[in-house]
Amino acid sequence: MANTIHVDVVSAEESIFSGEAEFVVLPGEAGELGIYPRHTPLITRIRPGAVRITPAGGGEEQLIFVAGGILEVQPRVITVLADTAIRGTDLDEAKAAEALKRAEEARAKAQDKQEIAAVEGELAMLAAQLAAIRRLRKK
Repeated sequence: MANTIHVDVVSAEESIFSGEAEFVVLPGEAGELGIYPRHTPLITRIRPGAVRITPAGGGEEQLIFVAGGILEVQPRVITVLADTAIRGTDLDEAKAAEALKRAEEARAKAQDKQEIAAVEGELAMLAAQLAAIRRLRKK
């Protein structure tokens, strides 16, 4: 399979995905990255958002939400080391919306810059998670 690349997506808790893919899209630090087999080696941070994997030989696109982490690309292997990773099918919109509401309330009550920054990071992650859920629903 010369036109595929091996993809591993792992979190601190478990391996979320391991398999061959034709194409991978994910939220890099400087913007969205599209990666094909034989991509130039690369290491970058990942922003919260959806990793979209087009499996080898067709099949349904895999969507995995990541809350940040590190991406390493080698010509034949992509490794995503995520802080938190959740399979698209396991995402719960009601829980994410409730957590977003609580984080917005916490931001309103935040006092110092450090507390505000932590809450705003949580808000960004939850907004990205809700966007991933909505993207999955459109399919």
